[in-house]
Amino acid sequence: MRDRTVLIVDDSQITVRKLAQLMEDLGYRVVGYALTGAAALERFRDLHPDLVTMDITLPDMSGIEVVRQILTEDPHALIIMITSHGQEQMVIDSIEAGAKGYVMKPVKPEILKETIEKVFSTYRSSV
Repeated sequence: MRDRTVLIVDDSQITVRKLAQLMEDLGYRVVGYALTGAAALERFRDLHPDLVTMDITLPDMSGIEVVRQILTEDPHALIIMITSHGQEQMVIDSIEAGAKGYVMKPVKPEILKETIEKVFSTYRSSV
């Protein structure tokens, strides 16, 4: 799995560090992170990660809008939303925008692992 790369997008530096550690523990290679939507788009273009974890709430634009923009550029991009409780409609909007899954905060390692494995097995085999 070390060959699978991840870009983490979240406006909280603490959350980025926690997610990065979880991803590394699960065997993925974190190649970058972004704290804003604009930075996420730039890093996605530069890094071409296998997976993006996307926070819904970002300071400059919605994570949902970032999902739309990434998928416009790369329709095969795999994006998982990381969201807080109480954002159910935003989760629905994210999936409709093209996100392949979501995980609720606080992130539980077993749920994250299960979600990522499902996304890779469902969508990578068809690419």
